[in-house]
Amino acid sequence: MTERRNASIERKTRETDISLDFTIDGKGKADLDVQVPFLSHMLELFAKHGLFDLTVRGYGDVEVDDHHLTEDIGICLGQTLRQAVGDKFGMKRYGSMTLPMDETLVTVAVDLSDRPHLEWRAELPKDRVGTFDTENVHEFFWKLAVEARMNLHIVLHHGHNTHHIIEAMFKALARALDEATQIDPRVKGVPSTKGSL
Repeated sequence: MTERRNASIERKTRETDISLDFTIDGKGKADLDVQVPFLSHMLELFAKHGLFDLTVRGYGDVEVDDHHLTEDIGICLGQTLRQAVGDKFGMKRYGSMTLPMDETLVTVAVDLSDRPHLEWRAELPKDRVGTFDTENVHEFFWKLAVEARMNLHIVLHHGHNTHHIIEAMFKALARALDEATQIDPRVKGVPSTKGSL
């Protein structure tokens, strides 16, 4: 790999102030200063299990709720992922992971197809984990899929602990993206019969 697959973004609105740096071929290091503790925990797991390097500074109107900051970090991560994969030459494109966590089993499948879609097959048992509103999990993944322009399927097979379910989703996404972004020397050019993605 001669080219470093990395991207950075800064996003400032009246609701949030975010800077984010994302490296695909990293070592699983996370440097996070995010005002939503539960989301920060999930991003740390995402970096660790995908072997990505991720730096996020995220501040926002959390006195209202966590929605805006969670949504906008999803937007920023999606945009940097799309930029970091570049022309996708030699890339596997597809990835999936079925991941167990205690009583929970989750499958995440991705296609870095440039055709955004989120298929969400999950009912979260509780509305909150600590102070975090769990409906924001869907919002995060939806905005990530749209901005990364990827096809993202998340399926909860079983589980009853909401923390475990969400954590399994983030870990499985990390593993699926790690697979999809890998360079396969057998792939010549772009992995599509269309000749472009």
